[in-house]
Amino acid sequence: MHVPRVPPGSVRADGSGVAEPTDRVVICNPVSGSEDHLEQVHGLAADGGWELRVTEAEGDAHEYALEAAESGTELVAAAGGDGTVNEVVGGFVDSGVENWPTLLIVPAGTGNNAASNLGIESIGEAFSLAESGRRRRLDLGRANDRAFLNSCIGGLTAEASLETDSESKRRFGVLAYVLKTIETATNYDGAPLRVTLENADAETSVVWEGDVALAFIGNCRRFGRRQAQAHAEDGLLEVTLVENASMPSMVGATALDHLFDLDADGIVRHRVPRVTIESLHDEPITYSLDGEVLGAEELDLETLPGAISVVVGENYASNPDAEGAGW
Repeated sequence: MHVPRVPPGSVRADGSGVAEPTDRVVICNPVSGSEDHLEQVHGLAADGGWELRVTEAEGDAHEYALEAAESGTELVAAAGGDGTVNEVVGGFVDSGVENWPTLLIVPAGTGNNAASNLGIESIGEAFSLAESGRRRRLDLGRANDRAFLNSCIGGLTAEASLETDSESKRRFGVLAYVLKTIETATNYDGAPLRVTLENADAETSVVWEGDVALAFIGNCRRFGRRQAQAHAEDGLLEVTLVENASMPSMVGATALDHLFDLDADGIVRHRVPRVTIESLHDEPITYSLDGEVLGAEELDLETLPGAISVVVGENYASNPDAEGAGW
């Protein structure tokens, strides 16, 4: 099926003209991942009566999501990668409305971490779940004034993500990030940080200082412990700090995964509702919020418990550590 070029804005999914407001909007980033999903998304949107909005530039998904929230749309699908999801969530937050649309993630990017953690493995499955899938209320993370659903990563992998070009992602998929991480690790000196971890009562805290190769703050995702999914409904962030001195020589594509599964000296783990990360070099640290880059000398992170309604797949477990959860 040939799909005519769909201009940015509100159009009928069959391409026949401007659409009336609908309770279903799909926001599609056509250049995510391998850039070959627009035809499939277009067809499924037409079959399901979705309003289709196609992005052309960075920030479009944010604006379309903001408009959908303000207009009272019930269900918004983000068809793209983790960065597209991040823009859509940011649009909901910035809309200022009390009741956001329910979010459906359509995995069409390179890594698709957020979709995978919600048990959604394909574009077709995502659209099917719009009809039959469970709805859950998940926590959101907030870093300064920006929201994230999946994770906030500072240090080595954030630098590698920033340096991974679009052509490499098209050719190698998620392996492109791994290869760039290995390359970056050979010249990465670490970042001196002060990390303040606040407990739920906000009256006690732990302060940690050291040179960090990687700071990982997960809301819907964790590093190591065998599972990729974190508990996204507990009001807590999964904090993993990897000291620079503990980084092994990067000799293979599985080195990072192996490292994060170790309960070793030089790896600090906490679960807290709030954390502050300060650079001790008086210069910004590069962070990746669901794939979107942020630079900050000080980053204040917290959870927004139960802030967002999302569609989840059959394999999603609200508590992945519970016995019989299947993870």
